[in-house]
Amino acid sequence: MFNRLNKLIAFLRNKKKITIKDIANELGITPSAVSKALNNHPRISDQTKEAVKAVAKKLNYQPNNLASALRKGKSNLVGVMIPRTNSNFFSSVVENIEQRLSTEGYNVIIAQSNESFERECKNIESLLLIQVDGIIASMANETMSLEHFEKIKSKGVPLIMFDRGEDALEVDYVGIDDYESSFLVVEHLKNQGCKRIAHIGGYRHTRIYKSRIKGFEDALKKYGLPVFDALISESSLLIEDGRTIMKQLLALPEPPDAVFAASDFAALGALQVLEEHDVKVPEDIALVGFSNETFTSLVKPSISTVNQRSEIIGTMAAETFLNRVNDSEWNPKLNRAMIEPELIIRNSSLKNH
Repeated sequence: MFNRLNKLIAFLRNKKKITIKDIANELGITPSAVSKALNNHPRISDQTKEAVKAVAKKLNYQPNNLASALRKGKSNLVGVMIPRTNSNFFSSVVENIEQRLSTEGYNVIIAQSNESFERECKNIESLLLIQVDGIIASMANETMSLEHFEKIKSKGVPLIMFDRGEDALEVDYVGIDDYESSFLVVEHLKNQGCKRIAHIGGYRHTRIYKSRIKGFEDALKKYGLPVFDALISESSLLIEDGRTIMKQLLALPEPPDAVFAASDFAALGALQVLEEHDVKVPEDIALVGFSNETFTSLVKPSISTVNQRSEIIGTMAAETFLNRVNDSEWNPKLNRAMIEPELIIRNSSLKNH
């Protein structure tokens, strides 16, 4: 068995890739004539074209379309970098980017950082290596240095950020108004009679989470509600983070009467802990998440959440890329598209039915 495997590995290693030179040698003509025949050049006779196609088929010749595209200065490939694939928001954004770009002849290569800075850097190196025509990206939670994104810019490759991007990069950006989204949530919870609202936030070094926390604090002040440091936390916003922080909040001498989580996954973790401790939602503690993940409408109680408009973000990110590559005079200034958020109110935060 192992001898057969070794022979197969040796065969694959030694297997030669068929080129137009091999076809030319088989027919006794020049590689240039083969190339022209394969591209249906008018100066090549039909007889030669048929002979070339027959030999190409016999030798199982596979044209290197990427190399051909690169010689023309265009790969028709666009890299899309996302933090994770298990998010309805990111998968929806990618779907809409792909739908729009495919109509213009582009193929999308999806890379996942899995919230890792190191993996994000490696993925960008790979995308640049295959000479993509552009990169549309959302940063990983771990990312603090922007050197790998600056490298994209230095190579003249269009870079469009969505959802998670930093102003310091000075590139096109598409996302919702994160600051305003916190106002919508706090206003809703205030109208439900909540007076002691906690926030399970993301890390402040990321612009969107910093904006959500700032909006949360400013909204509390605007509506005359207290701002307690003990009720504001930072995390990776995973389910386990929601569970851990919710346990900490319940252990306080005076627990909150509402929780706003900056991700639906953290909200789900918080909901699990509340159920385990027989805390009634929303009667005892109201709950609001963020992103409108599919499960938020399926769990009981259904989770109120902020809709990030993934369809609009994906389409606008793709349009921004197309405008950048097709019109050198398009919007010489940076395009920063801020989309209005939408609060979806469900049972988890409706104290006043």
